Order: sequence, then structure tokens, then C-alpha cells
Amino acid sequence: MATEQTPDLIEEIRILIRARYPILYIVSWEERRLEGLLAEIATSRNKGIFNWSITQGIQNLEAGTAAKRLLDNTQDPIAALDYIEKFQKAAIFILKDFHPYMNDARVIRRLRDLTFALKTSYKTVVLLSPSLRIPDELEKDIAIIDFPLPTLPELEKQLDYIIQSVQHNRNVQINLGSGDKERILQAAQGLTLVEAENVFAKAIVARGRIDPQDIPVILDEKKQIIRKSGILEYFSPDQRMDDVGGLDNLKSWMRKRNLAFSEKARHYGLPHPKGVLLIGVSGSGKSLVAKAVSALWNLPLLRLDIGSVFSGLVGSSEANIRSVIKTAESVAPCLLWLDEMDKGLSGTHSSNFSDGGTTARVLSSFLTWMQEKTAPVFLIATANDISSLPPELLRKGRFDEIFFLDLPSLAERMDIFRIHLSKRGRDPQQFDLKLLGDLSQGFSGSEIEQVIISGLYDSFEADRELQTADIVHALRQSVPLSHTMREAIDALRQWAQTRARPASSEQQRMLISDN
Repeated sequence: MATEQTPDLIEEIRILIRARYPILYIVSWEERRLEGLLAEIATSRNKGIFNWSITQGIQNLEAGTAAKRLLDNTQDPIAALDYIEKFQKAAIFILKDFHPYMNDARVIRRLRDLTFALKTSYKTVVLLSPSLRIPDELEKDIAIIDFPLPTLPELEKQLDYIIQSVQHNRNVQINLGSGDKERILQAAQGLTLVEAENVFAKAIVARGRIDPQDIPVILDEKKQIIRKSGILEYFSPDQRMDDVGGLDNLKSWMRKRNLAFSEKARHYGLPHPKGVLLIGVSGSGKSLVAKAVSALWNLPLLRLDIGSVFSGLVGSSEANIRSVIKTAESVAPCLLWLDEMDKGLSGTHSSNFSDGGTTARVLSSFLTWMQEKTAPVFLIATANDISSLPPELLRKGRFDEIFFLDLPSLAERMDIFRIHLSKRGRDPQQFDLKLLGDLSQGFSGSEIEQVIISGLYDSFEADRELQTADIVHALRQSVPLSHTMREAIDALRQWAQTRARPASSEQQRMLISDN
């Protein structure tokens, strides 16, 4: 299986083995998948294949002798290394979870001694571990290989195997139309083969079928990976594009890229979209859009609070941003949501004086990744104050598009009233939406929602059903942010006229009167 999916990696390992690199350090959780790959290489090179663990000692993995211990008392790391040195034939030795012993001075010295013997033989030691831990003494003797997560063809082979194993079971239904399988496989990208196998089996047991409705089950499995990161927050796709009022330009742009991560798009010559920057008035729906896109594209949404990246320990902030990038790429394709990015990066300009350059270094690492990333991670960044963002963040190539979300127009305000009344079990046709739209001039989408909630409290206290008059009363009691922050909104609109694409096709005029 492995030879079909990761030819570049296999060729790299083959070359390293043929070049007699003494020790390869492969970073991976997937022991079974890696054993299969190395066994293929060993067979093609007429080498033996063995593994070692602290519990089992050295075992032969060749056909017919699996799980057969070759030598008693080889559980001890030093004894295992002694056996490897004495072994006379060409072979590959896989040492599992050997990293805890790399702090032992005896083991380090024994490995250094062993490297000289390995270079003059046809034996290779492969250290297999999910953690990378190399002592300084061995840095020059070890080649590091990051073993990638399964590709779509590998996941497809796993899914096909499961489908074949249950297709004769009358209690299991297989309902996969054109494109359904690819959508399921895309949702499973970022999982190991074992995790994918488990979640496919879980869907069958829980629902008795395999169909596109398994995608939420698969995304829940990814949620576990995100929770373990400690920095990123996973959001379930519980909002829809229909829940977003107005913003037709932005909606159209997102819908056109609904299949942007499909293999069909790759074959057509389209690259993965990089991301968008949403700039606008507070409460204009930027966060709601991020959640709605997650549901539209059926991709997990990961929220990054920039403030959580920064740590008091020297070097920890840089390590945190690397961890964020690695985690996001491990569950790709996905959406990475940077909420209120302007607040998290507001100290960039004075970083050298205020924090010893930490903020600047974190930003530099992140900008480099944004520019060079190849993993299908779509970035959705939101900001209210454009003046706080570093200019280099806005350079072409960082984002596919910069959208400006203005205060809603009359038609959009009426649409927003319609959406929020429906969400709260009310029939919008029972309300004077035109009147509410006129009276809510200058209100943002979130402020309109709060006005409806305020009206509901009034009608609930009066023990009657909500009426248009209750909402009108709440509107007249409210002062929108556009009145108190008029100068800031004017400056933002002025900036956006020539630097951003309007999220709505309706051109806005100044919605705040001078009275």
C-alpha cells in the first residue's frame, strides 16, 4: 500500500539506506503503517526486517516468523544494541519508542560506538517515535525524517477495505453518490490510518450506514486532536450561510470556492485558496461568517486567540506558534480563524522595546508560513482597527482577498430582522420589517439581534407575544456604536474605498445623520 501513496518518501528512505546512513530517526505515531513501508524496502533490498520494544525485545518481522523473539534478554536497550552490532547479515532494525533512553549516557555512548560498525555494514537502525529527542552527541550521526499523515489515496484504500468487509452485511447500508466518497475522505484527512479506521467503524456501528452524513462524526474525531493542542479551540459548524444577512459579494466568493479543496480542482489547475481578511465595523458579522464558511465547506474550524500564543517563558511564544501551525496542518484541510487579529498584534511596532522582539518574531514566523504554506489550511482573519495591523500583513500574497464589512443597508437590515425573528420562533411576516429597517439605520447586525432580544424581554414581562411595537421601543432606547464611534468608522470606510473589496454589492452612504 505505501509504495503507491508516498513514493517520494520511500525513495528518500531507500537512498539513505543505500548510502549506509547508520541511524534514521522517523517521527510518527503510525507504527503499523511504517512497518509495512520498511518491510517493502527490506524485501526489495534482500534485507532482514526486525523490530524492538522495551516489552518484547528484538523480533523478526519476516513472513512466517512474525512475533518470534530471536533472542531472550534483549529488552534492555544496551542488550539490544549489542545484538544489532553482532548480527552478521544485512537488515533493518526498528527501535520503537527509543527516545526515553536518549538521556542515558550509556545508551548515547553505545549508539555512538554502534554508528562506526553500521557504516561498514549493510545494517540500518531506524528509531521510530512520535517525539523527537536527539542528544547533542548524536546530532551528526542521525538523519531525521518526518513521516507524513496518510494521503487521500491511502485513506481511500482504507475506506474501500472497510466497505468491502461490510458490503454483504444486510444491516449496513452504503449510500455513496458521485463525489460523496471524496467529501468523506477530505473530512478524514489529518487522521492517522488507525484513527480513520476507527472513525469509519464508529460511523457504521452508530448509524448502520456509510454516507455523507458521516462527515460530522469524522470532524468530531478531529476535535479531539485540537483539544489536545491546548492553544487552538475547535468550533462545531453550527451556523449556515442562510444565517448571515446581506454580504452577497462575500457569500458568492465563498460559494465559488466550495470545492476548492477537491481533487477535481487540483486536476483543473486551481491552487488551494490561502484565506481572507475580514475588516469592518464591530458587530458586522465577521465571526458569524467564519462559522458559516465552516458549515458551507464541511471543514473543521479552528479558532486561534493570538494572545494565548504569548507566554512568559523565553522562547515559549515562538514554540507555541510553531505548535499552532503544525496542529493546523495535521488536521488539514481546515479553516484557521484568527479572531480580532488587530488586538493580538497591536504591539508589533514597539516589540523590540516592550517584549524583547517576541511579538515581531512570532509575526515573522506566521507571515512566512502564510506566504509559503502548501497545506490546505484556509485562513480567516478578522479585524476592527486596521491601523493596528502591521503593513506587511496586508501585502499581496498573504490573503486571496480583503473584504470590508460595512454597516448593513436597508434591505440587509430587513433581512437580518427576518433571520433573527425566525431563529426565535417568530413569523417575520407578522412584523413591519420596513419600519424596523428604517428605524434601525446605523445599527450593526449584532445590535439588531440585541434589540430583538430586548423586545422579547419586554413582551415576556408583559406576558404576551412579541410585537413590532416592542422592537420599536427597544430601538429608540438604544444608541448604536456607529453614533459613538462615528469618526473611527468614517476613517475605516475611507481606508476601505481603495484597499478592500466590499462584502456587499449595495454601495453604502454615510448612514449616520448630523442631527
